[in-house]
Amino acid sequence: MNKPIAIFLLSLVYITVVEGQTRTEIEAQRKKTLEEIEYVDNLLSNTSKEKSESMNALKILGNKLSLRELVIKGMNEEIGLLEERIDLNRTAIDLMEEDLRLLRQEYTNAILNSYKSKKLNPEIVYILSARDFNQGYKRIKYLQQVSKIRRNESEIISELIEEIEKSKAKLEADLERISDVQKKELQQKNLLQGEQNRKQRMVRNLTAREKQLQKELEEKKRVAQKLEKELARIIAEERKKASTTSLTPEQKLVGENFLDNKGKLPWPVERGVITNHFGKHQHPVLKYLTEDNIGIEITSSGKVDARSIFKGEVTAVSAISGSNMTVIVRHGNFLTVYSNLVNLKVKKGDKVETKAILGEVFRDPGSGNACTLKFMIFEGKYLDPELWIAKN
Repeated sequence: MNKPIAIFLLSLVYITVVEGQTRTEIEAQRKKTLEEIEYVDNLLSNTSKEKSESMNALKILGNKLSLRELVIKGMNEEIGLLEERIDLNRTAIDLMEEDLRLLRQEYTNAILNSYKSKKLNPEIVYILSARDFNQGYKRIKYLQQVSKIRRNESEIISELIEEIEKSKAKLEADLERISDVQKKELQQKNLLQGEQNRKQRMVRNLTAREKQLQKELEEKKRVAQKLEKELARIIAEERKKASTTSLTPEQKLVGENFLDNKGKLPWPVERGVITNHFGKHQHPVLKYLTEDNIGIEITSSGKVDARSIFKGEVTAVSAISGSNMTVIVRHGNFLTVYSNLVNLKVKKGDKVETKAILGEVFRDPGSGNACTLKFMIFEGKYLDPELWIAKN
């Protein structure tokens, strides 16, 4: 096999390995996303039992649409990788088949020349016609080397034929895989279309209940203002304490570790869907209204425990009308806030570890027993919790 083709084949092997790893990662991500869609489906089913259309159900459905689009994107990426590998395999097969043709031709010519040479000058005569023993020995070694080279050429041809067959088999497997992924992609697109239609119907139905939605939003803002006012009071008290007593070395270290773990902190619930994001957002139905959130809301179903996202000290426990119980945990200079809790497991002054259970998230019977945790992070100002907790 000539050197350029050998280099090309080595490159092909490397690219195939890298693409194989990438495809494995894509497939693992797709599997995880499909599991998440199944969870969201169950959550949507539960939250829709009492009300066929609700703002919470609409937001959960929006989350499901995003996950479905992620699955389709992953499938497109996998098809792209497979098509690249098919192109490389086809090029490799063409090069190897051309190399095989040249090798066979050279081998055939060598055999014919050897046959003619033997006919005119048999090997035994060639050896015996040497002028002395040394020359005869050298001629024997030469004939042995020629024979070895021909055997090697024969082996190279066999290996090349085997490599061509393997490449063709991979090519067929990749073509079948593309066909399979394309079918699955079409199924996902059909599901996405159905879900988009469902979302549009839901938005239309909710829009028809504009006055009710405005009333719900006003109530939500009222509760949020009460919560924010209570938090401001608690935080002011904490600052007053901090001005008279500085943080201990242990508390400083906890705060530094909290900062170092930004983007890697565990979720405040084991599993859930973010149904309200941090900051200002246009209302998903009443487009002329905006929502301004100081934290995020995570919706789950069933019995759900709220967990401390990092070790620290419970610095406040407070009852807020419309938001049940609120627990604040200090982590050095950082505060994490967990609201809408019942059946608390901690009290003010308790030291807690990472993932320590603080209490249960309230189950709302009016929303199919959905549990919505209101979660905030504060350090001089309210921070976006999604930048701090690990990506699901």
